[in-house]
Amino acid sequence: MRLVVLSGGVGGARMADGFARILPPELLAVVVNTGDDFEWHGLRVCPDLDTVMYTLAGIANPETGWGIAGDTWEALEMLGRYGGETWFRVGDRDLATHVYRTFLLGQGLRLSEVAARLCRALGVRVAVWPMSDEPVRTIVDTEEGPLPFQEYFVRRGCQPRVRGFRWEGLERARLAPEARAALEEADLVVIAPSNPYVSIGPILALPGVPELLKERTVVAVSPILGGRALKGPAAKMMAELGEAPSALAVARRYQAFLDGFVLDRTDAALAPAVAAMGIRPLVTDILILDPAARLRLAEEILQWVASWAGRPSPR
Repeated sequence: MRLVVLSGGVGGARMADGFARILPPELLAVVVNTGDDFEWHGLRVCPDLDTVMYTLAGIANPETGWGIAGDTWEALEMLGRYGGETWFRVGDRDLATHVYRTFLLGQGLRLSEVAARLCRALGVRVAVWPMSDEPVRTIVDTEEGPLPFQEYFVRRGCQPRVRGFRWEGLERARLAPEARAALEEADLVVIAPSNPYVSIGPILALPGVPELLKERTVVAVSPILGGRALKGPAAKMMAELGEAPSALAVARRYQAFLDGFVLDRTDAALAPAVAAMGIRPLVTDILILDPAARLRLAEEILQWVASWAGRPSPR
């Protein structure tokens, strides 16, 4: 079974890590959101790509889920002494990633080529592809006006009320060739428990992606548990957009191409409503904070899909 994970940052990285623990690397690929990317002091920063890469390399900070374990902050402190902005926290070893990525992009490499080179250097054998080689930037429309995603998420701590989202550069962007090939060859696509608006949303907004997914077997893992987000502001965003924060609301967003949906036991009562949408529900524990939990959930998903793959859809 060839598997592709559609991923944002921490939640997606942890789900991908679970599958990486049981699948041969040649059977797994991760297609990662790049709507969070931005320029920081002239450097190209790709937060979600790096979180996935660091997690699969076994060097991610286990406490935050992002950044590098044991990193230091001397460069950031010096930058602050010079008067530079330091609201975006970049550790010393993390900084090297952004410096070298920016250098390679300046040499004419595509972002997909850069991602592959960085992963090889860290011993990551799983293919990790950006969703697009062209820049796509998430803009959060708020009650205070439009904010680039990192300004909203990090600098403002997700405080302004959300009114909507849009993606600058989307009209020029295409699904990266490597990401497209991975999806075309996939037997199963798993939408990770990432924010449906700002992590999975940009991937689905790329031309042709929804159509590709309709031709595949697709399951999603809920990022909402008992009305709360597993991590990040997804539930807050839902409420501010007038949508009740629930796993069921997430299933509805993906309904057009979804074959299966994984809910937490806390939300077991929602399983009949998911089934009524023509989507197979799986009720289990979806918290995957540690490697053992990631492995367990990945195994459950693969066994569950194997039990019905190839059968007619219940729709």
